[in-house]
Amino acid sequence: MDTTGILDEALQRLHRTGPERLGWLSNHAPMAVEALAAHGQAGAVHRWLDRYADKLEDPPARVEPVTGANWREALGDIRRAADWTDHFDRELADRPWREVLITWWPRLLPGLYGGATHPVIRVGHAVRTLLTTEDTAPRRAELAHALAYWAARHHPVEGLAPLPGGASALAALDAVRPIGVQHGGFDVRLGRVTGVPGWAATVTDPDEARLRLTELVRAATHRYATHGHGEPTMLVHAATAPNAVLRTLPALPRALWVPSLRAAWTASAAVTAMYGPAAPADWTPPGTFTAEEVFERALAHGDEHVIKLTDTALDVGDERALTAALRSVEMSVPLGG
Repeated sequence: MDTTGILDEALQRLHRTGPERLGWLSNHAPMAVEALAAHGQAGAVHRWLDRYADKLEDPPARVEPVTGANWREALGDIRRAADWTDHFDRELADRPWREVLITWWPRLLPGLYGGATHPVIRVGHAVRTLLTTEDTAPRRAELAHALAYWAARHHPVEGLAPLPGGASALAALDAVRPIGVQHGGFDVRLGRVTGVPGWAATVTDPDEARLRLTELVRAATHRYATHGHGEPTMLVHAATAPNAVLRTLPALPRALWVPSLRAAWTASAAVTAMYGPAAPADWTPPGTFTAEEVFERALAHGDEHVIKLTDTALDVGDERALTAALRSVEMSVPLGG
């Protein structure tokens, strides 16, 4: 991890910007720069940010303070993003960050699907930094911004029917029924998902939940290599959203691991249903590459989703995962391209 202070500088730079642009596209920069720093590329952070700068907007205006009395009313109201940031800044100034996370995780978990799962992914990056590096003010502030974005884009999903599916994560993802609609944004498509395989429904043991979540991240990452062409950008989230939850588990009490698995599975399966192709495609990578070489290719490409999928692929750590990362490089438009 970065010990140069560059990550903190980048986060401070980004905390002067908003969580979205054009009213619905997520600001991926905080997640991408954390991934760069985590993989020894802190020296490239500011250059990458300069390339990304035209995708950044000013933060939204404040509306009304979020308080202990009115926070439920403010959930899911993106107009209140700045109010939520102020709220979490205050909470993190008064209490240790783990206490704040443990309080808010079960409140926010049902709304994992808002913002196309980007808020929980941003939380996962922020938590990884706090768990593995020094606890600094900019890194706590990033957790405040991430939790605030999740609260402001909170979007629950209810009433999904449990469908038949395989015993393994990969078999269950293969059993997901595509919605067969190729138009509409994330929320529109999500509304058309009526059921997902009940692969995680019977899990009750926290240790099994952690193992299943690890299996899901691996399966979704591997599957991108053969199915990512369905929608190369959006299908990234079938892997990165559950990986964000997996990264957060060590900071959470064991009692929250099972519901975390269930929410992560539903999100991954729903994204697979919304964007999955009708059939897989065979693809062979152009040679053999080390993990470091694959990450360097992702950085040179520059696309934020490519960087984040590659970050997850390196967590999985096997050849198939690296193949998926290289596939994303091939299919995605380079940053600035």
